[in-house]
Amino acid sequence: MTAPFRFPRFFVTSPTACPYLPGKQERKVFTELTGVHATELNDALGRIGFRRSQGVAYRPSCAGCTACVSVRVVTPDFVPNATQRKLLKRHADVEVTACRPWATDEQYQLLRRYLATRHPGGGMAGMDEEDFADMVEHSPVNSLMMEYRQPAAHGRRGKLLGACLTDRQADGLSMIYSFFAADLPDRPGLGNFIIMDHILRARDAGLPYVYLGYWIKGSRRMAYKVRYRPIEVLGPAGWRLMTERELAPARELELA
Repeated sequence: MTAPFRFPRFFVTSPTACPYLPGKQERKVFTELTGVHATELNDALGRIGFRRSQGVAYRPSCAGCTACVSVRVVTPDFVPNATQRKLLKRHADVEVTACRPWATDEQYQLLRRYLATRHPGGGMAGMDEEDFADMVEHSPVNSLMMEYRQPAAHGRRGKLLGACLTDRQADGLSMIYSFFAADLPDRPGLGNFIIMDHILRARDAGLPYVYLGYWIKGSRRMAYKVRYRPIEVLGPAGWRLMTERELAPARELELA
């Protein structure tokens, strides 16, 4: 006999400075993912715009601001454009492995390089080995650490190029956090490649969506999230396809 399902208790964080919009404050609503129904709860909350961080599911709940919206790629209809096809071909030799969510020093050192290159003043800049291990290993749901490596040579594993902590949900893959070698001139576009690899793997597995988290219209830092089309956005009436008019500013940011 299984334990009865209990409706989760939700909490709200205190307001803090928004990391994306100057002069704004962010606030989140969250609940714990615990017990035998953690996976089902995470799946259900993911479909209404929540994201997972360790044993917590959260979403923005900011007073007077709805700029952050959830986006997900529709995998069965995804067709890479010319630039994306070129990236897939360039990185076709990358060896991809789905690993259990266990943190390694190699992953952590790559994360440090990534943060120093891409987000030197970001909120994760002070993350130490213990923080990283907590992020990767404390998952109450079906999680994987996807590793992307140079081709093996002389019987040895190739150099780690990128990694992504990923949740497998009932209707898709949710990319929790990815990082990669952003300073290699012979490996451009690794972040885009990792996203496309998830899209193609989800499609091959019969999973209709890849969840990319939150997107803010007009944000240069988030413009990459809507390069993969068709893409849906979560609004008051539920999920819907983004229109060409909505995507036009994102194209301008891509070309800038």
